[in-house]
Amino acid sequence: MKIALLLSGGVDSSVALYRLLEQGYTDITAYYLKIWLEDELSFLGTCPWEEDMAYARAVCEAKNIPLKVLPLQQEYFDRVVSYTISELKRGHTPSPDIFCNQRVKFGAFYDKVNEEYDKVATGHYGIVEEIDGLSYLRRSPDPVKDQSYFLSHLSQDQISKIIFPIGSLMKEEVRALAQRYDLPNKDRKDSQGICFLGKIKYSDFVKHYLGEKEGEIRELETEEVLGSHKGFWFHTIGQRQGLGLSNGPWYVTSKDLENNIIYVSSSRNILEQKRTVFNVCEPNWISRKPRTDELTLKLRHGPRLNSCRIKWLSAERIEVTMDEGDKGIAPGQFAVFYEDDICLGGARIE
Repeated sequence: MKIALLLSGGVDSSVALYRLLEQGYTDITAYYLKIWLEDELSFLGTCPWEEDMAYARAVCEAKNIPLKVLPLQQEYFDRVVSYTISELKRGHTPSPDIFCNQRVKFGAFYDKVNEEYDKVATGHYGIVEEIDGLSYLRRSPDPVKDQSYFLSHLSQDQISKIIFPIGSLMKEEVRALAQRYDLPNKDRKDSQGICFLGKIKYSDFVKHYLGEKEGEIRELETEEVLGSHKGFWFHTIGQRQGLGLSNGPWYVTSKDLENNIIYVSSSRNILEQKRTVFNVCEPNWISRKPRTDELTLKLRHGPRLNSCRIKWLSAERIEVTMDEGDKGIAPGQFAVFYEDDICLGGARIE
């Protein structure tokens, strides 16, 4: 079996490579995907891609695994960055990592090498299992590291070609294996944030493309002006950090896009702002549609699951009612649905 492994230079994908070798796979080619927008954003800061490459090369050389560099900057900009900018302009909360997986790592990359390999392996935390001829995505047993939320928009064709060698492990087990394998990057910290930004602040990226425009911050209940902001596109529903307001904490509850006003509510009133009912559209089902109306969901990456009921409004729209309210439900964000530990897929919040 010929396998293409996506190698980032981090611990997870490096351990994934060694796990494949332990499992007897020998025909492996590693790929480093270069998606950092160095020409477009170089003046904002540096991306550690050269350091990533050095680690990736050292990991491969230790086992005589060929490593290829595949530039996908243009594809990344066209398929992910442009979407992110467009959503911010509309006042939405984008999820670039979901589309990085769907459109680049398992999209543009597939387009380049699909016919050359039988499977594509990555260091994601998730489990692919075949049942009755269909490939299902299951949550990782590590609730904190589980990446099924970010993988929720993959297609059946994409998921059927994937191997996740570390998907069934806990993070501490992966770290222990890195030490046992004596990997060159065994003590390297996990990367944080959006993959194409490197060490650049997200706010600097947004400012570069959308600029700044001063507007008012008002209290939702009283319309009192509490302060100012530099543009509604810098803020998302549920946000409490970076508002610069005293007598808080304050939370962003809504945005008036036409007048560039951010509405906030204090922690004393935030329970009243929690929502339990919302609509989603354009669902993507990885393997099949839900077999029941009683599901669990995630509104963001992380361990928290919320029980919910769904009601079909049309083939492309669903009403969702959660058992527990959430103050951070934002248009453009994605709700990802589960039956037990099976990730069914996700849909965009209206």
